[in-house]
Amino acid sequence: MKTSTKFHSLCDEAGVSVTPQRQIIYETLMSMPGHPSAEAVYAQVKEQLPSISLATVYKNLHLFIESGIIREMSQHHGTLRLETKAEPHDHLVCRTCRKVWDIEHAGAKLEERLNVPDGFKAERYAVEVLGVCQTCQEHERL
Repeated sequence: MKTSTKFHSLCDEAGVSVTPQRQIIYETLMSMPGHPSAEAVYAQVKEQLPSISLATVYKNLHLFIESGIIREMSQHHGTLRLETKAEPHDHLVCRTCRKVWDIEHAGAKLEERLNVPDGFKAERYAVEVLGVCQTCQEHERL
């Protein structure tokens, strides 16, 4: 499905109005590899819309997250990181350079082991393996 068609469909489902700025922000985000920050999205969007502000990009990204159009990767890394991959997967995160790698989803293995208290509605879960990547380890040895 074409990105613009998908965006219009997601907005319709979420009750979010489509604007040219939102369209560009979404298409830019979805064209970026990995788990971009809001600042990285802003830098690329600004090339197409020189008058756009970082606050506008943040506001729209938060709207997309709140409405379910996109997902936030994690709230634990000090900056907003966005998830562009729709398929279930987990992450390796280098705590030194903050680089993120996608890894195979723990899936049913983890779901079988979760002991969620009665009354708690789990909406999603995310597995993040924190550590130090090989490059950062080599720099630490120097």
